[in-house]
Amino acid sequence: MTESSVPALPAGFRAQQIATKGADIHLWVGGKGPAVLLLHGYGETSEMWGPMAAALMTKRTVIAPDLRGLGLSSKPDSGYDKATQAQDIRTVVQTLGAGRTDIVAHDIGNMVAYAYAAQYRNDVGKLVVIDAPLPGIGPWEQILRSPLLWHFNFRGPDAERLVEGRERIYLDRFWNEFSADPAKFGEEARAFYAARYAQPGGMRAGFAQFAAFAQDEIDNKRFSETKLAMPVLAIGGEKSFGPTMAAVMRFAASDVTEGIVPNAGHWIMEENPDATVALVTRFLGV
Repeated sequence: MTESSVPALPAGFRAQQIATKGADIHLWVGGKGPAVLLLHGYGETSEMWGPMAAALMTKRTVIAPDLRGLGLSSKPDSGYDKATQAQDIRTVVQTLGAGRTDIVAHDIGNMVAYAYAAQYRNDVGKLVVIDAPLPGIGPWEQILRSPLLWHFNFRGPDAERLVEGRERIYLDRFWNEFSADPAKFGEEARAFYAARYAQPGGMRAGFAQFAAFAQDEIDNKRFSETKLAMPVLAIGGEKSFGPTMAAVMRFAASDVTEGIVPNAGHWIMEENPDATVALVTRFLGV
């Protein structure tokens, strides 16, 4: 994806909608071979993975869902804890007959991926997590003290009123403050994602992802009593989470490899997609 392009999956991907317990999950499927799940985070949708999907699809079946409440998935009132969202993903995988999968995740997607890997350990081959913490794991309390993370507690009817019609302004703050170079998060991508989040219920559902962190913390502490055994690649943007991603994952997994995306902040697929794709494909053996 260039700096001026609209996010999209490559030609040949087909859109599907799969009903789970409490949600309808929109997803893209394409490619051939063993399955790999691509899980996006807040401020983006499944379309963020365009360059990654293009690199994987010749040897892998790529499954890229919109998380519950985000993108073109439905926006229910509840179910935003990551253990429940992992069950959404489980239904998607089973409906597609995908079986054992690798997982590549970013931001909130990390939290869903960890909950999935912890609940379905025998059905995950390799796990890649990119540039976001896990509630309750490792230095979580220290991370929460950052003033940049005020949005973790920004929600409720008045917050929804404040951002109604101003979704782009609210989201620009994420794309600007968490980038090494905000210009690399291009105008067409910003307009695309802002429109997705401006759908009815979209901002409420986005806020609910963060509101669920208290439950996620409880669940993750239980999950982490037994470390993940599958190989984990923990990637941080050089100007963002950096080596802290691996430090976090070593509290939750026993086989962790560190990766750094150079010249990138949080938005790795916009700021340095080539380096991100290279790290992931090497780790997955593609």
